[in-house]
Amino acid sequence: MDTYYRAGFWRRLGANILDGLIIGIPLTILAFIISGERENSFTNIISFLYSLLIPVLWNGYTIGKKICGIQIRRLDGRPPGIGTMLLRNVVGGLVYAVTIGIAAVVSAFMVGMREDKRAIHDFIAGTVVVHDGDE
Repeated sequence: MDTYYRAGFWRRLGANILDGLIIGIPLTILAFIISGERENSFTNIISFLYSLLIPVLWNGYTIGKKICGIQIRRLDGRPPGIGTMLLRNVVGGLVYAVTIGIAAVVSAFMVGMREDKRAIHDFIAGTVVVHDGDE
């Protein structure tokens, strides 16, 4: 297996922002055209499926992660499967929701300050976000 380095806060934030722009803007426009609303259940389902399935189908990448040169991997180095992504997104999301976002803030600090750069959802799913060392 190639050598990977842990992706830090700024790379991960950049990838999330890019995913939000690349997926969110077209979905918002589409939802407005279809229903006259900026957001509806259709856009929420598509966004959820994107974040759940694209990393499974695309070796741990989303579009934003690919652009930023980072990917989700399991701790054993393999790409995430559907179970891993369900734990990461659904269970992790529930933790963030139940704590009214406090756990999300804690996760941001964990990624920025911990040597292993893992967030709460990474611990739940047994994942890490890595890059190949290219800057």
